[in-house]
Amino acid sequence: MPKVYMMCGKICSGKSTHAAALRQMHRAVVLSVDEITLALFGQDAGEQHDTYVARAEVYLYQKSLEILASGISVILDWGFWTRAERDHARAFYAAHGIECELHSIEISDAEWTRRIAKRNADIPAHKTDAYYVDDGLAAKFAAIFEPPQADEPAVRITTESPR
Repeated sequence: MPKVYMMCGKICSGKSTHAAALRQMHRAVVLSVDEITLALFGQDAGEQHDTYVARAEVYLYQKSLEILASGISVILDWGFWTRAERDHARAFYAAHGIECELHSIEISDAEWTRRIAKRNADIPAHKTDAYYVDDGLAAKFAAIFEPPQADEPAVRITTESPR
C-alpha cells in the first residue's frame, strides 16, 4: 500500500538528502516545492515567493493523489514548518484513506549555521540548485519553525556533519 512521507525540518537541515534516501529505499516519488519554484523563477521570485510556494503546494497535493493512485509512495519535501501545516496534510490524506509518516529532521544550531554557509558558498560555484539563505530568510524561518511535539508521531532523524 503506497503512503506519504512528509519531510519536516529547517532549511538546510538535510530534508532533501533524507528524501533522496527514502526515494531509493521505497521506490517513491519526491515532490519538492523548491524544485518547482526554482525551476520556474530561479532566485528571483521576490515578494511573490510565498504566493508561488502556496500555489505549488496545492498543485503537489493533487498530483500526489494521482501518483498514490498508481500504487507509488510519495515523499513531500517541503518543510512542514508549522503544526498547522502538518495537521492539514494529515487530515488531507486521512480523508483519502492514505497513511502518512512524518520524518522530523533535527539539527543543532551550530550545524545549521555551518550548512547554510556551505550552501551559500556552493550556489555561486554552481554546485547546487537551492535557495540562497541570507540572514533575513534564516531569521524568518527560525521564527516560524515549530518542531514536532511529543504528541505528533514522527520518525526523528538527527543530522550532523560527518566527523
